[in-house]
Parts: sequence; C-alpha cells; structure tokens
Amino acid sequence: MHNIDLLLHIIRTQGIIIGRIVNNHLLILFYQFYKIMQEYLEKTKQELRLRNYSFKTIKAYLGCLKEYFNFQKINLEKIDEEKIKEFLLNKQSKNYSSQTINLYLNAIKFFYREVLKTPQKINLKFAKRSNKLPVVLSRQEIQEVISSIKNLKHKLIISLAYGAGLRVSEVVNLKIKDINLDELTIHLKNAKGKKDRITIFSEKIKNDLQNLIAGKNLNDYLFESERGGKLTERTVQKVFENALRGAGIKKDATFHSLRHSFATHLLENGVDVRYVQELLGHANIRTTQVYTKVTNPKLKNIKSPL
Repeated sequence: MHNIDLLLHIIRTQGIIIGRIVNNHLLILFYQFYKIMQEYLEKTKQELRLRNYSFKTIKAYLGCLKEYFNFQKINLEKIDEEKIKEFLLNKQSKNYSSQTINLYLNAIKFFYREVLKTPQKINLKFAKRSNKLPVVLSRQEIQEVISSIKNLKHKLIISLAYGAGLRVSEVVNLKIKDINLDELTIHLKNAKGKKDRITIFSEKIKNDLQNLIAGKNLNDYLFESERGGKLTERTVQKVFENALRGAGIKKDATFHSLRHSFATHLLENGVDVRYVQELLGHANIRTTQVYTKVTNPKLKNIKSPL
C-alpha cells in the first residue's frame, strides 16, 4: 500500500476496532472489503433513488446495510440465511423493536433482490410487530400543553399539529401556499409515501395563522427558523417536550402523540373511521382502526366488580 496512514484513518472513522496490525496484508484485505462495501452502498443508493424512495428511507436502508456488511465481512454477494438470521437475532438480543428488525430485513432483501438481482429468495419471516396502543393525550391535557407555551409561534405549531393531525415532518415542510384560510384546510404535498392529502384545522387558530403569514411570500415556509428557512424536526420535537414538561404531564408522550390524539378525539366525536383514515393519509384502514381500541366507550363504561 502506498498510503497506510489514509487506510488507518478509514478504519478508525468506520468505527472498526483493530488490535496490533501484524503486516500490510491485513490492511490490503480490509481496503478491498471497504471498496466493495462502498460500491454496493452506492449502487443501493442509486437504486433507491430511481424508485423515488424518501431521503429518510434511503438513509435508514444504507445504515442497516452498512452494519450488515460489517457483520458479514466476506462473500457479501452470497445469501447466507443463517448469517442473516444470526445478524437479526443479535439485534433482537439488544432489545431492538420488531419494527427496527423488520427494517434491517427489508434493507437486506432489497439489496439482494433489486441491486444484485439474486434469484434466490430470503425465506425469513418478518418479526411480529407489538400490539402497543398509541399514547394519547386527553382533551384537557392538550389544552394544558398548549397553555404552558409562551412563545406564540411555538403555541401555533403545537395547536396546528394537534388540530390537523400532522406528522413532525409535515409541520416543518408546510408552506404558506398549502394553507386555505377560507376553507380551513391544508393541502399536504408529497407527504409520507409520496402521497398528497387534504386535512382540516380549527377556526380557533385562523386569526393567528393570518397574522403569521401576513406580508410573506406564498413559497415561504409557514414556520421559519430565526435564520430563515425551515425549522428542523428536532427543534419542533423539543418545543413539544418542553411544553409537556411545563404542563407537568408524566405520560410517555412524543410529538406524534398529538396526531394520535387528533385521530382518537375525532372518533370520540363520532366521525366515521374512513374519514379519519383520509385525514391521516393511511393507506390501510387497519392502521386507523387501532384508535378504535383507545376510544372504545363501551369498554370504558364497564364497571369493575370490586
């Protein structure tokens, strides 16, 4: 090798722990593996982009594959189900969720099927997903969260997220042109799954929205950062976390709980589950039906025999 120092730097930045290097032959072997891995990751990235996968999914798949390649080390082009199983079980032993384990399996299957075009199928079942109920805040708790916020823009972010059932990614990507103040609707473009949808918002925040967008360009982001441009998702999540703490609510709620609460409260108001499905943008009604378990009034009206 002509540049051993560069190679050692690559090893360190890849997070690979090495002991004493006996000779340059080990470095050459590693360099060959590293080159092959980078080539496969780049091919996977291109294939995902051609299929119009979202930036988040591409990043997740590449991260999963990088870990898998480092685990496999040799014969990356060959499907070894026992090794794949061992890799996934290792993740399970570290208490990774079934959803995350399925993400790793999906990434591996995509690599062999779509990138290497391997005819052999991977006959591994997806991990059984847990049937956890979503964390939902009561109407009173929602009001307490909103009331605890002093910053008007932050208050509006949380109010709109709850009142329209928005994901955090949808909040930060909202543009002024997406808001219809007359009809009290929001046109969400290119949301999760590259789908458009229409959702609603409350008349209670119409004036605040009107004041926020006054004098701005239609192409401007609805919620801009102090330096201009859109807010980061983490900033918006922190706004919610601080508000939850400020309201003294101990539930294990996240920003996404606002969306869960929106759906649950609509069902409690008697809105048909199919309309709730449309407002949330769920492809499958079964995803929406999980909220019927949270809001089942007959179950809540049963008295304990104690």
